[in-house]
Amino acid sequence: MKAMQQVCVLGATGSIGTSTLDVLARHPERFSVFALSGARSVERLFEQCRAFRPRYAVMVDEAAANDLRGRIKGAGLATEVLSGAQALVEVAGHADVDIVVAAIVGAAGLPSALAAARTGKRILLANKETLVVAGGIFMAAVRRGGATLLPVDSEHNAIFQALPREFVGDLEAVGVRSLWLTASGGPFRTLAKEAMERATPEQACAHPNWVMGPKISVDSATMMNKGLEVIEAHWLFNARADQIRVLVHPQSVVHSLVEYRDGSVLAQLGTPDMRTPIAYALGFPERIAAGVDGLDLFKRGLSFEAPDLERFPCVRLAFQALESGGAAAAALNAANEVAVEAFLARRCGFGAIAAAIEAVLDRLAGHAAGSLEDLLEADRAARSAAREFLDAARS
Repeated sequence: MKAMQQVCVLGATGSIGTSTLDVLARHPERFSVFALSGARSVERLFEQCRAFRPRYAVMVDEAAANDLRGRIKGAGLATEVLSGAQALVEVAGHADVDIVVAAIVGAAGLPSALAAARTGKRILLANKETLVVAGGIFMAAVRRGGATLLPVDSEHNAIFQALPREFVGDLEAVGVRSLWLTASGGPFRTLAKEAMERATPEQACAHPNWVMGPKISVDSATMMNKGLEVIEAHWLFNARADQIRVLVHPQSVVHSLVEYRDGSVLAQLGTPDMRTPIAYALGFPERIAAGVDGLDLFKRGLSFEAPDLERFPCVRLAFQALESGGAAAAALNAANEVAVEAFLARRCGFGAIAAAIEAVLDRLAGHAAGSLEDLLEADRAARSAAREFLDAARS
């Protein structure tokens, strides 16, 4: 890599974005912030612009962008403020950018991640939906564009660290039997199913180990986050569904494991802090400081258990979508986004999230998936079907 890397942080105001900026600030001799983006958090993005002086700041919402422009001008900063989804694509694919941190939550992050892939960037992928919705198309763009793809999700980052350096997409060639994705179990790991049905958004967002945004926190509570990670692992590591396992590990110290045919199991352990996988991906193949406390194993007890698929059906639904192929994963993701949004807005109960997803998968089985437009159409159809299901359930 060249001495000074220009970094574009998409989703800078979210939890992954702020953790990324914390790591970047520790290495000013190696990284310079080229662009930052946010959805509507004007105050936070403004403070980030003051601290990092990017060339561009992008806000998806035009009113928020106008607010930010006024603040930027008043502070005498040279940062140019852009707005809209197309601006995200432009900064992600800009010729001066070396690294793109793709941390926009939801399917909205797909176009900019594709732009980074097509223009050969080092992509630090924290957006699950890019692979879940359009994994085949995205991975093909990575190959054609000569991009370098490094997973930031702690689980996939752990698997990446535990695989041999010579791994190029053939698990059997390097002796791998299974990939084990660990799951904390979220805030409802031991809660009875009846109590889960009455859960509030506040309870669902109270994760015991990680500090995350509301959507990702609810996905952890339903364990859909693990279901999405199963689909991601399929694309990232060219793994079949039967080569991917889920293991509940409440302490979130073992971030994932790779099982080899000789009986060896290699695990990556660390303090639950997203700065570790971010720093690994930023510095790869070198390891750089992340500001993370060392792991004190003398104070840690480690336990493991099988996931309860009756109380957490979203894991089962994700495996079902992966095995169905086509547009099933795109439909799964879209239905989940709609249902989680409704739950956070108190328009449906916690149990309705999985019910809506299952109804949408049944309704849209066999939807075509030959192109990106097919997948986006499946996304739209699934959102509409999920809203219809939730509206009917409320009436």
